[in-house]
Amino acid sequence: MLTIPWNSTTGWGTPKIQPYAPLQLDPSSTVLHYAPTLFEGLKAYKGKDGVPRLFRPDKNMERMNRSAARLAFPTFTGDNVTQLIKKLVEIDADWVPTDPGTSLYIRPTMIGTQAGLGVGASTDVLLFVIASPVGPYYSTGFKPVKLYATTKDVRAWPGGTGGYKLGSNYAAGVVPQQQAAALGYQQILWLFGPEHRLTEVGTMNLWVGLKGTDGVLELVTPPLEDMILPGVTRDSILALARDHASGKRKLAGLPDKFTVSERNLTMPELVEASRNGTLAEVFGSGTAAIVSSVDGIGYEGELVKVPCGEDGLGDITRVMLREIVGRQTGDIPSEWSVPVDTKA
Repeated sequence: MLTIPWNSTTGWGTPKIQPYAPLQLDPSSTVLHYAPTLFEGLKAYKGKDGVPRLFRPDKNMERMNRSAARLAFPTFTGDNVTQLIKKLVEIDADWVPTDPGTSLYIRPTMIGTQAGLGVGASTDVLLFVIASPVGPYYSTGFKPVKLYATTKDVRAWPGGTGGYKLGSNYAAGVVPQQQAAALGYQQILWLFGPEHRLTEVGTMNLWVGLKGTDGVLELVTPPLEDMILPGVTRDSILALARDHASGKRKLAGLPDKFTVSERNLTMPELVEASRNGTLAEVFGSGTAAIVSSVDGIGYEGELVKVPCGEDGLGDITRVMLREIVGRQTGDIPSEWSVPVDTKA
């Protein structure tokens, strides 16, 4: 594990890579009482050449700094922390699995560690990074999920912290998720406002494919608006989809008549699209699953049907999975893929 302490008087301390071990915290540490904590999630992948690769770590560092600033934590030079993470992966290279779909999950975290009760900016902070091998998200093949569109609970709101990767954002989602599971659904579809705007799927960004009357396939994702987490996978899908739509880089499997939109959609609009046959697919995206197809949404006592392929993937979902995995493993050359030198 990697640890880097910070103090408001002395600044950043010396980074240390050491064997995984428990942290020692004073019982009055601010993180245990007021939840000043943030985290990131990224993975190291081994391709056919055996070289570990990070996927767009600069985006994780950028987002981590945004979250840090929101908590009055110190910010840092992203490239420097990326180099330390690469060193950690180099040391733990044997823990990066090689089977398809496997990876080394990396969890950078920052917590307020100052001792003493009272709400305020943390004078002591710890940045630490842990890692663990993980298997395929879908070990027995891709299985679409059913969502429960909750009209009771709200994940985020304007002026809040939904657009930051803070620990406090996740704890409050556990009970709604349990309630959805008790009803037979795998994930929550978070809605916002009286019009029931679509926002996120569980802890993933949301995507909707719509067939236009002019024959154009539209890929829609809700705008961030400081309520939705700016996912690295989301940003990657937007870039790939826009390149295809503009003709810059065509992606096999997507139609030529294709457009990409960041715009609001409501559940009533989605219900109508399902009924009139213009709904093409719905999926979520995130670091853990990359993509996750949806085949049904429970909403106000009705199960809204969503088209899905026999392989458990929609057409857009299938293409995006192929393109992103190819870049993660190095099979598709890309500047997004950052190799870790293990020969030093």
